Amino acid sequence: MAGKMHAKRVFFLALTAALPLLLGACASQPKPDRMATGSIPAAATKPPEEMTAAELAASMDSIGRAYEKNPKNAAIGMAYANLLQMNGRAAQALAVMQQVAIANPADRQVLAAYGKAQAAAGQLDQALATISRAQTPDRPDWKLYSAQGAVLDQLGRSAEARAAYQSALQLQPNEPSVLSNLGMSYVLTGDLKTAETYLRTAAKQPQADSRVRQNLALVVGLQGRYDEAERIASAELSPQQAAANLAYLRSMMGQQNSWKQLAARDGNVKTGQN
Repeated sequence: MAGKMHAKRVFFLALTAALPLLLGACASQPKPDRMATGSIPAAATKPPEEMTAAELAASMDSIGRAYEKNPKNAAIGMAYANLLQMNGRAAQALAVMQQVAIANPADRQVLAAYGKAQAAAGQLDQALATISRAQTPDRPDWKLYSAQGAVLDQLGRSAEARAAYQSALQLQPNEPSVLSNLGMSYVLTGDLKTAETYLRTAAKQPQADSRVRQNLALVVGLQGRYDEAERIASAELSPQQAAANLAYLRSMMGQQNSWKQLAARDGNVKTGQN
């Protein structure tokens, strides 16, 4: 049981680094329509991952009031749902996105965000269906392929997930969020060396953000290279963010026995460790 919980925590860290769909991704908040009544307050234009807890709470309150005034506005609804998810309010985020999706049934970004909310609430099959509905063969979207892969990984369908990531990379070569997702897919099956290869490639891309590097730090740490992992995790972060990330990283590293137990229960798992 401990090993399964460990794997699940690893997966959710993967998602935080991933895509604009499934846990708020590499892209920033949706850009506000400044011509619309109740557009996203200026405070929300700061990326949520750079906010303090107080700023996050204030932003959620501000955007929540904007959402009340204009619940059909797609950008506001998606931004509000994302902040709710970051604060652990998955059920409320799903309710918000249900309303936004009803009001914007043909908007692919909205459908993607709705799928994100469904996945965060544990409705994986529904999330996969929503994402598939958003994708169109004549105008495929790499973000949706990456999102599809993330849900498939959580469903344990690794081969299908990796095929979806490769489809995303064909459309958007060297996209760090997709490479990060692909790397973390290998973490889920215990192949840490392959995971590190993809994550290092992702981290080298100019547009890679700190979440990609945190995933790389996790994979390096899981292989026992703790000092290197801490150097990666601390880079380009404020002291407060670095301390929080290092605390989490150390807690993950402290579960090495749990990881080994998980691997031992599956004869097909490659631990990737020396």
